Amino acid sequence: MAKWGEGDPRWIVEQRTDGTNVNNWHWTERDVSSWSSVLLRDLLLGVSLKGPEGVVELTEVDRLEGESSINNRRGKLFFFYEWRLRASWLGTSSSGVKFRGTVDVSNLSDENDMDDLDISVSLCKDQPDTPLLGLMKKTGVQEVRRVLGEFVRRLKSEFSQGMILAKADQPEPPEPQTQKNQTQTNRPQTQKNHIQTSRPQKSSDPRCSSGPAPSLPGVPIKTCSFNLTETFQTSPDELYRTFISQEFVQVFTRSAAQVDGRRGGRFQMLDGSVRGEFTQLVPYRRIEMRWRFRTWPSEHYCTVSLELEERGDETELRMECGGVPEGEEESTREGWTRFYFRAIKQVFGY
Repeated sequence: MAKWGEGDPRWIVEQRTDGTNVNNWHWTERDVSSWSSVLLRDLLLGVSLKGPEGVVELTEVDRLEGESSINNRRGKLFFFYEWRLRASWLGTSSSGVKFRGTVDVSNLSDENDMDDLDISVSLCKDQPDTPLLGLMKKTGVQEVRRVLGEFVRRLKSEFSQGMILAKADQPEPPEPQTQKNQTQTNRPQTQKNHIQTSRPQKSSDPRCSSGPAPSLPGVPIKTCSFNLTETFQTSPDELYRTFISQEFVQVFTRSAAQVDGRRGGRFQMLDGSVRGEFTQLVPYRRIEMRWRFRTWPSEHYCTVSLELEERGDETELRMECGGVPEGEEESTREGWTRFYFRAIKQVFGY
């Protein structure tokens, strides 16, 4: 099986013999309109220009209408999207005079190439003519076309990768054990090092040790640990609920999930590829859990601790992960960064 973040799209479920869609034979569809609208808005509001005429930036997305979906037919992906949008721009001439206008795109669609997009730029009705309009029509149109192309690229790359799920003839993995003493089985014994950065980073010195695998008593397996630090534009209580609420988890993973947000409560998400149990919950401050990925040795769980600390209008999350099977550290780190942190930011705007 491929590692987390590689291979088949994560929403393609290869169901067992008592279900349908075995080996992706039937047509499946996933709506990604909410994800698309968030990304389109972020990309457009990042457009800014500077030239001899002055500076221009897109300040607001006034209209964003459309939809996006991905369909799978016998393991092949088909991307469908159609959007109409309007954004406002604010320009400041070289002499300091401000001008306002709009940019419209009427046919962002899977049926049109980027060069075929109809992008129109205009001044607001009460605005006098300005060289900034020429800057927008030339350089601005090119930049808008570029970010819309980035949207299409991200749409296809984000949803063309994921976990390869179990084949139909493979047994379902067993439910996680609930014994409390197993929480300590794979906890790293070395001192943990925090990485102080606003973006997810790998620990500078991944730590590996040997510990007994629960499924093979007396036979040690090597495990590793790592730390991540991330900053979210939200409060600790809101971020805390995002991780333990079934409704929130289903939104940012874009798939069905089972989450019992209590101490001792179990969770299962991403079509059963991730499961575990909450071992300690300190409201709005700390979440501890036993966590495993489907391809790991049977009944082997790592320990995950999420510390939340308010920093002004932001929340810093410090993650400590220990007991990861050797060789799985990179894919586990990448999976948390991509399918938890990045997904939460893209969906909720944190």
